[in-house]
Amino acid sequence: MQRQVGAFFLIAFASAPLHLAAAAGLPEVKTSARNPVPECATPGRLMAYLKDRNPELNSRFESVATEYMRLGEMLGVRWDYAFYQMIIETGALSYRRGNRSGDVKPTQNNFAGLGATGRGETGESFPDMASGVRAHMEHLLLYAGDKIESPTAERTRKVQEWGILTNWRASLKRPVTYSDLAAKWAPGSGSYGRMLEAVAERFENFCAQPDPRPHLVQEARGTKAKTVADAKPERPTGGDLARRAIIEDGNDQRSSLGAQQAAKAPPVPFKMLNAPPPASDIAKLLESPAATLAPPAAAVEAPAKAAADPGAKPKTKAAAAPPAAKGATDKPPYQVASAAGAAKPLVQPPATGQKCRVWTASYGGQKALIIRSVVDKVVNFTVLDVNEGAESREADAFISAYAKDGAIAGEFGSQTQALDKAFELCPEG
Repeated sequence: MQRQVGAFFLIAFASAPLHLAAAAGLPEVKTSARNPVPECATPGRLMAYLKDRNPELNSRFESVATEYMRLGEMLGVRWDYAFYQMIIETGALSYRRGNRSGDVKPTQNNFAGLGATGRGETGESFPDMASGVRAHMEHLLLYAGDKIESPTAERTRKVQEWGILTNWRASLKRPVTYSDLAAKWAPGSGSYGRMLEAVAERFENFCAQPDPRPHLVQEARGTKAKTVADAKPERPTGGDLARRAIIEDGNDQRSSLGAQQAAKAPPVPFKMLNAPPPASDIAKLLESPAATLAPPAAAVEAPAKAAADPGAKPKTKAAAAPPAAKGATDKPPYQVASAAGAAKPLVQPPATGQKCRVWTASYGGQKALIIRSVVDKVVNFTVLDVNEGAESREADAFISAYAKDGAIAGEFGSQTQALDKAFELCPEG
């Protein structure tokens, strides 16, 4: 790894500002409460940064930042700086030295120059991208003082067996930082540390921009947000879905401990939030055979109170179902505050000519919300599965993390119904 530094020295500095001061303030290798990865360091932003440095990035590396986040969080490594180091070691995944190829080839999945000691030595190869990222992370953890069981990289195994890092780590008398690694890998020169610092500082420009691919965070954490391309190409119409939901739910008689339950009422197909729709929309909603207006919040408090009472009997689904819609003199049930506190009408399609996208995400519940947000002038409709009773909390958490300035656009009885509405709002998907 040490000699590999020189291989991409010119590439790294060709597009990075020169910093004369030594990079003495780089963070610790391992994460902690005092050393977290910044929230703005997301796979989406890092990929945008990587492609800015290497516009010809091979498509096989599209998920590399996702793997760095996934394994970094799993292993407790400051994976953002590991990613910056990968940029230096691989020439932003160009694997080139100026106008010619470097010793390591892209197909090796070697992102840290492990075993590549120069003079044509290609170093180690890993079967896939995840293995290569893990090998990088494990090598960092070894230097930080962890014992690596069954190391992925042969280089890591050898260094661990040699025991050559023990005295070096003991001499630091504190946690190992990326500055320490830079000094260890390029002794007598501050160039590697300055390069790493420069790469990190250039990312700050992307850190201040909206995340172009927020769903990658969910993928890294195992809750993949699917695009419309993941859905089946042919879908039934909204009317078909609503009628099917009523038929299937009406015949759904599940038993509990051998006791047959009554058929549950049809789920609420759609609940508009924040502002009343036009009169024509209300008329269409009431005329539809599948339309069932949602009850006001007070109408669904009774089941929650009964659940809190230890002496109360378990409710069947029919007993816990929302009551029928109230009369015209009651408060319109579609005037419900959104979880994000927005006070503007949100159930609206994009403006003419404005691009839109449909996504799905899930907290594991049966109910579904549509979260509407705008990123880089693109309207995003995310169908979010939520747990009953935790709709507002889970919506707030999702909006805060992945849909900044977004808000709830609708609430549905199932993901299928929510997706149908989302496609109605955004036919292009």
